[in-house]
Order: sequence, then structure tokens, then C-alpha cells
Amino acid sequence: MTQKTLVINAGWHLDNSYAQLPEKFFTLQNPTPVHSPKLAVFNDSLAASLGFNAKTLKTDEGTMIFAGNKVPEGAVPLAQAYAGHQFGYFTMLGDGRAVLLGEQITPRGERFDIQLKGSGITPYSRRGDGRAALGPMLREYIISEAMHALGIETTRSLAVVTTGEAVYREKEEPGAVMTRVASSHLRVGTFEYAAKWGELKELEELADYTLQRHFGESDVDENPYLFLLKEIVSRQASLIAKWQLVGFIHGVMNTDNMALSGETIDYGPCAFMDTYDPKTVFSSIDTQGRYVYENQPKIAVWNLARFAETLLPLLHDDEDRAVKLAQDAISRFTDLYRSHYAAGMRSKLGLFNNEKEDEALIERLLSLMHKYQADYTNTFRALTFDKIEGTPLFDASEFKEWYKLWQERLGRQQEDEDTSHQLMRSSNPAVIPRNHRVEEALNAAVKGEDYSVMERLLKALSDPYAHSFEQDEYAQPPAPSNCRYQTFCGT
Repeated sequence: MTQKTLVINAGWHLDNSYAQLPEKFFTLQNPTPVHSPKLAVFNDSLAASLGFNAKTLKTDEGTMIFAGNKVPEGAVPLAQAYAGHQFGYFTMLGDGRAVLLGEQITPRGERFDIQLKGSGITPYSRRGDGRAALGPMLREYIISEAMHALGIETTRSLAVVTTGEAVYREKEEPGAVMTRVASSHLRVGTFEYAAKWGELKELEELADYTLQRHFGESDVDENPYLFLLKEIVSRQASLIAKWQLVGFIHGVMNTDNMALSGETIDYGPCAFMDTYDPKTVFSSIDTQGRYVYENQPKIAVWNLARFAETLLPLLHDDEDRAVKLAQDAISRFTDLYRSHYAAGMRSKLGLFNNEKEDEALIERLLSLMHKYQADYTNTFRALTFDKIEGTPLFDASEFKEWYKLWQERLGRQQEDEDTSHQLMRSSNPAVIPRNHRVEEALNAAVKGEDYSVMERLLKALSDPYAHSFEQDEYAQPPAPSNCRYQTFCGT
């Protein structure tokens, strides 16, 4: 079936710069129509920021676009080719169930990819059905919106539609298509694909495109490809620090899931930590713990090293010199990450200045949280409002000793107590998308077609630093359970 081009006054302003790259990097591919699409969730605020007419897009005609049954004016649908290291093993990949419609140009002149996820088979599907189940698409919607509200760079979801068709995983599930919005879908894996199967000229064109797409306003005085590497290292150091500071665990940090824009992408088996444990992992497929919480900075370095390897022919004609430039650039990650993380942790503790003993103070608190199985988010929330009672951690003499040292540290800075607590309020969220609350929302939506539970959760998560009375119920940790919480890839 060939899609009809849809022309409505919805605010579409699409460009297709990615389609100007060599054809090796994509395949022109229309989404596959679905039987009876129905709009399930729509992101009004995101739509407005992109320059869309939300009222028009929420009509049946708009739903047809989000389902892939019709394409908007100016779209050049395509599936992107890329490769990647999955759990350390290199493989050919690509958009196996996604189609890029184009790049929406916003009223402010910004450029965002508009991608349909779950839109049917492509040449890169590798025996997959190209479809997506409703639960994982709603999960990505919830978590990505929570990340955005927390101030963490992320792709976002514009809409989710149900398809009226079943998909078959371990059991039959309702199908869905999600419209994902991203600064771009350029990945470390995109460059791995170019380096493995492309010509040098094609690799150079991809690098030039990435520079223009994400660093077009930058004044580059040095080797532009070295500049690109350094900037991506810097963005990832900042991003991973933000993940660690809120207890977010991505779950599947394969190189195809590291976006060069510095956004969090591909919310599969991700989750937020309740009880603090550096070894926390939720993904059902990560049996060896490769992507546990404490490993995320190390894995980021590993992924960046794979990216740097693809750039070696562009960094310098002399291979040894190219390797040295790449190693020096990658080595910057650790210091950058530690700086971002330490600054964030000081803010969580109300500290405005830097003292050399701060690292030990932070590590001691985390060690005690781990020992007494304290809730990560709620421990910092309690410190923010000085409500330190009623938990094994707060009752421990070891904690009381730490608390005294912390108070002495606060007393050595110029800022007063109220100012410190204001900093802590803006650095410690009242709520995160707790796993039991996410599952509650997904069960209501998927099994009962009741989206009100999800809507209430999204409202609570929309301003995580408000610390409002209405957020209290969403701040409660789950009831004790003997079952380890597991997440699954949304394939």
C-alpha cells in the first residue's frame, strides 16, 4: 500500500538533511499502514514547542500520520543504517522497526528528527516484525518525559497510537507506534557502520554532517574531527553524571544506544533505583551485570573509545599520531565526569564551594546508604527538609557522626542555612518514576485502556522539584518484596 501525502494545517515544516548523505547510510522506506489506529497519548507542550497545531494533530487525520498510514507534506521517510557493539560484540544493525519522517524546523529555527517507532519492517529488521508493543512505547513516553522534567538531555515522545493489531512476544500484546523526537538519531554505531563498510570519503561526509548538525555555530580553530571527538566526550561526561545523580540506570548502553547529540536515547530496560546499591541492574538480559549502575561511566568511556577508533583516519594521516590524539581526547572523560558528578553531589548536600574533603564526605554517605539499604531519592529528600528519623540509616550512630561532619562543613561556607536548603530543593527531586508506579500506569493502560493512572503520574513527574503535597504519594518506595524487579527490552 502506498501512503497518500497528507496536507493539513498542522504546522509541519519538514526538512530532510539526513537524506542528503550518501545512500549507504539509509534506505528510503515508507512506514507500513496499520489496521485501525487510535490516538492513545499526545504531548501538547512538546507539540507547541515544535511549532505544531496540537488541536489539528489530535484529529483522526493527525492520528493517521502518527500511525504511519499517511505521511505529512515534505516528508522523505527513510530507515537509517548503523552498526553497534551489543554487550561488547560488534554486529550490523539499523532501524529495524523505525522510520524517520524528516526533521521538523521549529519557530526558533531548531531542528528535530521526527521518527515513527514500531512502524513496520525495514531492510534492517533481521527477522523481526518491525512492530512494537503498547507497554514499552508508553514506558518510553513516561520515562523520557520524567528525564526531561529532571533537566536531563533526552529524546522525547510526541504521541503514541494503538494500531488495532496484535504483536507477539512472549504473549500476545496490543501493538502501538510511538512518535519520537530527537535532536538527531546519529549514534556511535552510525560511525561504526561507516568505518566498517563505507569509504573514507563517506566517513568524512558523515563527520562533516555531524559537525554541522550539532556544532554548526562553533568556532573551530583546531582539527575539526578532533574538535568533534572532544565535544562528544564532554557531552557524554555531563549526561552520565546527571544519570548517576538521580539514580537512573539505562540498562542497555550498547554503542548504538549512545547518541552523539548527548541525549539519552532508546529507553528499553531502563529504570530508576529505589534502594541504593551500586550493583543495581534491572535488565533481564544483562545477566553478567555489564551495565549496572556503577559501571555506567566506565561503559561510556568504552563506547567513546569505539567512536574514537572510527575517526582515526580523519584525525591524522599518521596512525600513531591519530591514536595519541584520540587517547588524549578520551582520557578527558574521567576528569570531566568527576567534576560534573562532584558538583552535582555538592549541590544535593547544599554545598556551594569546594573542599578537598568533600569527596570523602560524599562517599561516606553513599557507603552508609548502601549498608543500611536506604532509599536513594528519599534519603536526599529527607536531608533537604531535615527530616532524618524513622529509618535504619538515620537511627544509626554512624550516620549521626556523618551528620555532624556535614553540619560542620555547611558551617564553613558563607551561605546561610536557608540558602543551602534552597539549593538542595532544586537539586534533589521529590519524585522519580518509581518502578511500581510505572508498572501500575502501564497495567491500567494496556490491560484496561485506562490512561488516567498514567496521566496522574505524568502530572506528578512534570515538576519534580516542586516538593508539593500532591507528590507525596508518588514519593513512597514500593512495599518490600522477595522478587527482584526486572525490565525487558521493548522489541
